[in-house]
Amino acid sequence: MKLGTKIAVLIATFLFCTSAFGTDLAVLQNGFSIRHEHREVMGSITRLYIGADNTSYVDVPTAQIEHFERDLTPVAPPEKKGETEKKNVAAAPSPVLRALAPAPVPMTALTLNQAINSASDRTQIDPDLISSVIHAESGFNPHAVSPKGAQGLMQLMPKTAANLGVANAFDPGANVDGGTRYLLELLELYKFDLQKALAAYNAGPLRVQQYRGVPPYHETRAYVARIIRDFNNKKLAEQKAAALAAKSKKPAAQKDSGATPKIAQNPHTETPQSSR
Repeated sequence: MKLGTKIAVLIATFLFCTSAFGTDLAVLQNGFSIRHEHREVMGSITRLYIGADNTSYVDVPTAQIEHFERDLTPVAPPEKKGETEKKNVAAAPSPVLRALAPAPVPMTALTLNQAINSASDRTQIDPDLISSVIHAESGFNPHAVSPKGAQGLMQLMPKTAANLGVANAFDPGANVDGGTRYLLELLELYKFDLQKALAAYNAGPLRVQQYRGVPPYHETRAYVARIIRDFNNKKLAEQKAAALAAKSKKPAAQKDSGATPKIAQNPHTETPQSSR
């Protein structure tokens, strides 16, 4: 084979691979990955665009991203003329296959916040706690699937999802609603002991019952500690922001009234602390 022919073959092979593998994977520190078309770094946040039209995206803390890599899942080759009609007639998908593989639902940051706030309103669970559980479970990836088969943002097992009435675990709204209701059931079961409820969410209620508390599994204990730490950090950040806002208002109020303002006692806000 001549040198020019070899170069042409290499270029053609490279172009085929580039078109067949057009998306990237953001590999997170928790082991999950998010497939995306392109990304944009916005300070401490990296925005991952799920679609090419920039309307569907997921915001992920940049520090939580381990690295990026190419998505090596090959794209189906374009169909030849006439094959589409044959496929529609002879190979229509069965209802069973449709039930096993529900279509993914696009998610934006607004959609996720709405889902979390709606679930919080229905269950009275703090939205920051729901967000912390989602962070630990899936890294905010609505299409995440664990090696054991747990699906979606709050990693519902198929049997659990069915019991909760969640038809499509990859629908962000349905998944967050079902996962939050399940978390509420566990909180009520353990008299709102957050550590036991989180341990049961991760390892199952039977294991919590067996060990009369958090099971001695490294994964479960790290999972519980990670969520509580993340939740506590959110609450501390809220308290600091509120204190700064109150402090910035004091000089203006003092200047208007001319009187020395009294120092108000902030109500004590308890946040769950992880046991060590």
